[in-house]
Amino acid sequence: PKRLGGVWRLFSTFKSEVAGEAETTDFRIFFKDSSGNSVSPWHDIPLKAGSDGTFNFICEIPKETSAKMEVATDENLTPIKQDIKKGNLRFYPYNINWNYGLFPQTWEDPGHIDKDCEVAGDNDPVDVVEIGSTQLDMGGVYKVKVLGVYAMIDDGELDWKVITINVDDPKASMVNNVADIEKEFPGELEKILIWFRDYKMPDGKPQNKFGYDNKCLDKDFALKVIDETHAFYNKLKSGARENTEELSLT
Repeated sequence: PKRLGGVWRLFSTFKSEVAGEAETTDFRIFFKDSSGNSVSPWHDIPLKAGSDGTFNFICEIPKETSAKMEVATDENLTPIKQDIKKGNLRFYPYNINWNYGLFPQTWEDPGHIDKDCEVAGDNDPVDVVEIGSTQLDMGGVYKVKVLGVYAMIDDGELDWKVITINVDDPKASMVNNVADIEKEFPGELEKILIWFRDYKMPDGKPQNKFGYDNKCLDKDFALKVIDETHAFYNKLKSGARENTEELSLT
């Protein structure tokens, strides 16, 4: 594996630095702000990218890669690391076809049961699928437009998948909602549904389920999901909601 240690990459006003070797348990991506202070990508990067309705997307898994990377919500400064299951580094059984990551300052509360889907949150920040044509960088922070959302139910937990597009993508100006995705990226929403439905099956697990009759819900619904999960996050961070999950709040 390539050693990328010590290389700073600048994204918006945040920089990410790689420590350790890729595809090892020591690999981490840490973040710093423009003043050089260490920051948490989950806690210290703002959710909103500006007053224009765009959001900050943190890319954990670049498109056409398979290493299952995630923000370590139980480690100080919540760096990006590769997920481990039963002592082994996790990989998807095949590449993911979109850039994948999270929205900062959001949290799917496992103590809150969603009234429509009748399941509780998965204890993670909200997942984001970015459908643009460019492979983004692991640890990059990108300004995105929100287009829609799927209500995935993974092992009895609600795991929203917000569909977005990078504002710098050539098609960004033409895509504002679910109907536009169908027009500009025909068949893409179905591909996303099938990918997330089936990716655990090669390991002998059942298909994931989806609420709302497998529909990709529109932009307005997605924005409500973001508002709700941002409110859950704020309660956790302020102490109004007890941190029974022992997450790192720094």
